[in-house]
Amino acid sequence: MTDINRLNTASHRRYNPLTGEWILVSPHRAKRPWQGKTENKETVARQKYDAGCYLCPGNERAGGLHNPDYKNVYVFENDFPALIKDAEEAFEEDELFTARSEQGICRVICFSPDHDLTLAHMPIYSIKEVVDAWAEQYEQLGAEPNINYVQIFENRGEIMGCSNPHPHGQIWATETVPGEPAKETVMQGQYFDKHGRTLLSDYLNKELQKDERIVFETDHFAVLVPFWAVWPFETIIISKRPIAHLGAMQEEERVDFAQTLSLLTRTYDGLFQVSFPYSSGIHQAPTDGGEHPEWHFHMHFYPPLLRSATVRKFMVGFEMLGNPQRDITPEESAQRLAAIYKTIQ
Repeated sequence: MTDINRLNTASHRRYNPLTGEWILVSPHRAKRPWQGKTENKETVARQKYDAGCYLCPGNERAGGLHNPDYKNVYVFENDFPALIKDAEEAFEEDELFTARSEQGICRVICFSPDHDLTLAHMPIYSIKEVVDAWAEQYEQLGAEPNINYVQIFENRGEIMGCSNPHPHGQIWATETVPGEPAKETVMQGQYFDKHGRTLLSDYLNKELQKDERIVFETDHFAVLVPFWAVWPFETIIISKRPIAHLGAMQEEERVDFAQTLSLLTRTYDGLFQVSFPYSSGIHQAPTDGGEHPEWHFHMHFYPPLLRSATVRKFMVGFEMLGNPQRDITPEESAQRLAAIYKTIQ
């Protein structure tokens, strides 16, 4: 049994069973004074349409194409993709110099035609349309030859490098399984081979029993600050049923997932009374033709804010050269988020 009181006061390391990596936790450093950089508090323009926005309905995009007058979710090929479907073959094979071609497809998904909406402000039925579009894109892109992983993600807010405030995310479908899901595939596979159950099924059951890091739960999902969280208010959404990917979600699970996304993003916004920035992404089974019974659907949220709407967490020094480190404990973060969640009910 863990001594949670000791973990909340003593410096220690925590292990991430999804990736096989470690994080340093230093609770005593949360009291240190801050004289570093502060961010400008992000202001959200409350207007349904912006004539200068590349993503609003009917507008011309940066690449010269025009958006249709879309009314719901809109998906299109990225005008400036990081990956190209028919990339020219290029490689170098050497013990010290190795390079290989990488093909892929990059798409943008506009969550809503309204310029001023984020997931936190969208009605549940509209978020459900986003979930349905994610599922459709996962299955459609995953069926393409040479596409072995579909990464769905969103960068929210200026300080996360979001290039356009219109509510949108991205989908990058890659020839190879990227680094993070590749690590998760290995670790989940090893656990499943040993126990015959998914790693996240057992982990979630223990988290629900402990009730130390749970933010909230719904009928089909649980939101918690993982034991190994790196970012100050990092969370993970885990499906209660061990489904491998969006395409395996039942209709009631998709509705519940939309509800979960709404509740979590509204909770984030309530923490510092600001439209909360984050990078989020869905991790699900590769589309390489394997069955992947080891894979358990989950979604990561990595928000950078640390002490307020203007003080953020930076990954520097030891965290870049050694391993990640955090000050406030995951347990404290979960308690603060859970308290905000109760106020939005």
